[in-house]
Amino acid sequence: MSKKLDYSKKILKILSEKPAVLLSEIQDPLHSSPLAGGGSVTYFHNKNNLQDKVNKYAITRSLKNLKDAGFIENISSGKNSYARLTKDGRKKVNSINLESDTAVVNTSWDGNWRIVLLDLPESRKAERESLRYLLKKAGFVCLKNSAWISPYPFEFMFYNIKKDLNLTNELVIIVTNKIDEITETEIKNIFGM
Repeated sequence: MSKKLDYSKKILKILSEKPAVLLSEIQDPLHSSPLAGGGSVTYFHNKNNLQDKVNKYAITRSLKNLKDAGFIENISSGKNSYARLTKDGRKKVNSINLESDTAVVNTSWDGNWRIVLLDLPESRKAERESLRYLLKKAGFVCLKNSAWISPYPFEFMFYNIKKDLNLTNELVIIVTNKIDEITETEIKNIFGM
């Protein structure tokens, strides 16, 4: 994994935990930064001044690339400049979380089915495709055109996506322990249960 990508992921993670973060806290490798994991630790300080400059440059480039990609936006307030996630940035964070090797999901079935109903018009096709991609990554299978089902407990992630993207009427999340026997048998076969 490239360092630039690593910086980008770290920056997105930091911004996902707060409404906004001072740019100076992210950019300055000699500063006590959230990239260090918080606290008073300086995170990339090295006796080699050149390495500090390289790290600062990489962080600055990562910030610029994230902004150019539409994942973050800069906000000025008085003398301070802040960075915060955009809607696309929140989608990216959710996607990264799904792809993470450290994402722990209980794969033992608790007897509940998670059903997600997705109804986005053709005019929002890109958003619809992104959500379908996330559903597939989360282990959902398509029941019918806009209905997805999974035994895995990802409903909270999709609830957060619904809230973050203001999909009040377009995304419905159902958790149930009852579906018809024929469908349940077919779905259990798909999931190897």
